[in-house]
Amino acid sequence: MTDALHDLRQRTRAFAAARDWAPYHTPKNLAMALSVEVAELAEHFQWLPSGRAAELAPGQQAAIRHELADVLLYLVQLADQLEVDLHAAALEKIQLNAVKYPPSKG
Repeated sequence: MTDALHDLRQRTRAFAAARDWAPYHTPKNLAMALSVEVAELAEHFQWLPSGRAAELAPGQQAAIRHELADVLLYLVQLADQLEVDLHAAALEKIQLNAVKYPPSKG
């Protein structure tokens, strides 16, 4: 796990512990919360032609940044509960995708 992900894992653990949220942070609940946050992120792009920065209303960039942070934090917490090293898993998936989707010749 990278230092940045390790730091986020420790911070989210401490945050949840200080609020006695551990009983609620089950893999099922975290996966559901993650899906809700992804939906909240997607909502900012709904009905936009492409979702490029120029199409976003003032203040939407900050709102999107916060939704991205929510997605990341729930993902880190879910990975923590399931003992998944996200960095290692991402590198593994990149390798699998490279085999599945080789560069086109030509």
